[in-house]
Amino acid sequence: MHILNFIKDILITSVSILNGASGWLVISFVIAGLLHNLITPQKFQNALGNTKITSILKSTVSGMLLPICSCGVIPIGISMYYSGAYLGPVLAFMTSTPIINPIAVVLSFGLLGPQITIIYVIAGFVVPMIVGILGNIFGKNELCVAMDDDESLIELEEEKRSLTQNILDGLKWSFSELALTISKYVIIGMLVAGFITTAFPTSIIQKYLGNPGVLSLGSISILACIMYVCAVGHIPFIAALVASGASPGVAITFLIAGAATNLPELISMYNVIGKRAVIIYSTTLTSCALIIGYITNKLLVGSSVNMDIETSKASIDIANKIMINIPDSMKYLCSFIIFVFFIKAMLPSVRKVVKNEA
Repeated sequence: MHILNFIKDILITSVSILNGASGWLVISFVIAGLLHNLITPQKFQNALGNTKITSILKSTVSGMLLPICSCGVIPIGISMYYSGAYLGPVLAFMTSTPIINPIAVVLSFGLLGPQITIIYVIAGFVVPMIVGILGNIFGKNELCVAMDDDESLIELEEEKRSLTQNILDGLKWSFSELALTISKYVIIGMLVAGFITTAFPTSIIQKYLGNPGVLSLGSISILACIMYVCAVGHIPFIAALVASGASPGVAITFLIAGAATNLPELISMYNVIGKRAVIIYSTTLTSCALIIGYITNKLLVGSSVNMDIETSKASIDIANKIMINIPDSMKYLCSFIIFVFFIKAMLPSVRKVVKNEA
């Protein structure tokens, strides 16, 4: 009976997590479809299809300005990769987008104070640049997607198409090939995240890890890697840890590693781009989070990290005004759409297993 209740709780938690991300996933499928056909591979290669620092800079800044969750960035990043962008700029974009965005900065300022926020903003720019540079250095066969020999002919055909036709073709690609691939790995990742969240709820984590004597940068980095957090929702949790006595370095480490190292993103990246990309991405992020957390402790431990109530309320109000709030009915609809894509993607494998068993 206890096992059944535990499984039930896992499913409920997984659905809750999916509801939080599904709307952004569907929006990202639309954006990815538009990128795929409106911006030709030649334009992508001219802008991001190289190992120049400027390409990584463009991707980093673009990602910092998008208020999209860590799951929502998956379709856009993979679309960029398959449209001609090199691995470095893609990893930089997929790092900066979940780590930092305008809404997260506003909330951080109100809940964590200006000192932590300044370090957070600097880290949100520097870390993606480092990830992108290392991606270009060590990417090897994953550096870029092999293009077909007749690519130039395809581009000439695409140039003759109307804008409407390009949009429709891009959306068709995104909601067929891309959505099927991404949804399969996202649902698996959500189930794993649901298990971890059910087994180790945030209330228990805060109770035992809020003690500065127990909570270390190493333990918070491990926690950040296994917990599922969105690009904004983890900030109040971090503020609660700091209020409980955790060090400022803990806040920075979790801000960097927590949002950018979730399982659905890592699983999708591993299966669609490759294991080398995942190793570069995850190890660099975790290492940078630990180093910056250590530096933050050296700079701020002993100084007052004030969290004024009035400032917090004002920041939350501003964040609510600029945040795109997806209605609950749309969240459930988007979750249903993602689940349908998952079922459709898994059917061939299920049929193959059934056929082999027969």
